[in-house]
Amino acid sequence: MAEHIDATALDEVVAFTSDLIRIDTANRGGGDCRERPAAEYVAERLAATGLEPTLLERTPGRTNVVARIEGTDPGADALLVHGHLDVVPAEAADWSVHPFSGEVRDGVVWGRGAIDMKNMDAMVLTVVRAWARAGVRPRRDIVIAYTADEEASAVDGSGFLADHHPTLFEGCTEGISESGAFTFHAGPRLALYPIAAGERGTGWLKLTAHGRAGHGSKVNSANAVSRLAAAIARIGEHRWPVRLTPTVRAALTELAALYGMDIDPAARGFDVDALLDKLGPAAALVEATVRNSSNPTMLEAGYKVNVIPGHATAYVDGRILPGGEDEFRATLDRLTGPDVDWEFHHNEVALQAPVDTPTYAKLRAAVEKFAPEGHVVPYCMSGGTDAKQFSRLGITGYGFSPLRLPPGFDYQALFHGVDERVPVDALHFGVRVLDHYLRSA
Repeated sequence: MAEHIDATALDEVVAFTSDLIRIDTANRGGGDCRERPAAEYVAERLAATGLEPTLLERTPGRTNVVARIEGTDPGADALLVHGHLDVVPAEAADWSVHPFSGEVRDGVVWGRGAIDMKNMDAMVLTVVRAWARAGVRPRRDIVIAYTADEEASAVDGSGFLADHHPTLFEGCTEGISESGAFTFHAGPRLALYPIAAGERGTGWLKLTAHGRAGHGSKVNSANAVSRLAAAIARIGEHRWPVRLTPTVRAALTELAALYGMDIDPAARGFDVDALLDKLGPAAALVEATVRNSSNPTMLEAGYKVNVIPGHATAYVDGRILPGGEDEFRATLDRLTGPDVDWEFHHNEVALQAPVDTPTYAKLRAAVEKFAPEGHVVPYCMSGGTDAKQFSRLGITGYGFSPLRLPPGFDYQALFHGVDERVPVDALHFGVRVLDHYLRSA
């Protein structure tokens, strides 16, 4: 056990998580967010270790923090460790505790960001400070980035950093961030630790139907609302074909082996849906990433019940597998038909990272050292992270924010959910695993 991860470090990770939760950085979209107080909080504590954090803003108040820790091997590639400071909004009336209280009760830290992702922000800060007290240095340079705006478009956060400050990430070839190495209880004696090695792309769509405006009592064969509704129904009911990426194939192979099945996802006639039926709860790790998806989410039309509007608008949350964008575009062209136009409201790339590399092996080993009862498996995220923007700099991203969670604790349901919280023990586990990996990376 690393002696520098001592009582002080274990106390700090809890205090930092709680403090950051109390700083309201709710991102309501459209620029309605202010991360600067949280950025100043982490920058001050990084500076206390002797680092020189840089605060950067595209928009006043939308603050990012970047700092570099020099490694002992100047010839080694650098590693990026990044976490976002913003959170999604929370309605206090729906919660058991106030979502921005940061309350620590019965061994649990409560509040918005406890899982997504002020816990990881705090763990990184804790490890850096523990190293400074003990004089520990990593082998490779480590760039720490705390970003704004991840919960919206990232234009004020990782997108701004990647496009306008790439020199801060010089030498970085790989990165780690949220949504991986958490306990997923797939059965009474089956604890999985999925490490993300890919993300579906983001394809948020705006659909516009045009028609002939008129009186609601008249015959109208060019009704924009009807045209839009028909297109939305086709999109919502569409069953996308199976497309298995290398990451998902690896996930299916390893999960099947844990259930005593020897499979070949590349074999002709392989039935992924039949396999998912046999995987029980573990199917949730992969079922959203064997296909593209397109879910209608918003509708806008009309201004009076007896007036047929000349146009109608809808929004669709599309997610695209690596290599699937051409198929996605062609399918949307067909589903929308001749009377409805569509465009990307927001579009970001899909990502894929190799799982047969020394880096992935070290990520796996770090978890197994502190959770020998667990089984590490690769998976692809159904959504996306700041790794998309940092990929513009040639940085390969993995989801690795370690937490050991008790049975019944639904980690994935708490992302953007009510009563978001994280056990203190999980934070302690995460600090130890993160420290071990970063020193061995």
